[in-house]
Amino acid sequence: MFSDDDWSAIRLSLLVASIAALCVMPFAVAAAALLARRRFPGKGLFDALVHLPLVLPPVVTGWLLLILLGRNGAFGRPLARCCGIVFAFHWTGAALAAAVMAFPLAVRAVRLSLEAVDPRLEAAARSLGAPPLWAFATVTLPLAASGLLAGLVIAFAKAIGEFGATITFVANIPGRTRTIASAIYTHTQAPGGDAAAWRLTWVSVAIAVAALAGSEALARRVGRRG
Repeated sequence: MFSDDDWSAIRLSLLVASIAALCVMPFAVAAAALLARRRFPGKGLFDALVHLPLVLPPVVTGWLLLILLGRNGAFGRPLARCCGIVFAFHWTGAALAAAVMAFPLAVRAVRLSLEAVDPRLEAAARSLGAPPLWAFATVTLPLAASGLLAGLVIAFAKAIGEFGATITFVANIPGRTRTIASAIYTHTQAPGGDAAAWRLTWVSVAIAVAALAGSEALARRVGRRG
């Protein structure tokens, strides 16, 4: 039913989305904590920068990544020379592009959850001698677990469906950078490719539903423990 290229796209999408979601969450939690609990000069500008990928065309985001992290980019060339790290036209670049696009959505979910936690609970932990970071990690984050799960699932779902930034940054190379979204696009551009596009569409829907169901199950389990 599925061609080898389609199976490769499915496997690569799952890999890219999983890595993107897991890697983006620590940064999303840090940014959400700053926005939810801190006042500092330039907070409005920082908030705007965090949410910039939401309002920029995805192609622009991908182009900026290519300029900065391409093989001849300001950061891409030093990374390739000193560390052998390559993003452009590589699956790692697909994960990075997906993470960048998912970042503001994850921040939003985590921030809403953190804002719902009474800051006095964390202050009480600090008054008992807990360092600020430890109090945040052991008091606030467990109470905001549902928001963290929501952010993780949203990031994963966004990464699964990311197309514009990914295809601009890493192209559409079969077996190397072709994800489900770009494979669907490829099928829609080929005569008689509608059936294959539909099959991959249903795979995308199934993955999204499974992720949501898993998130709900984990949230209920966390709620019972709480």
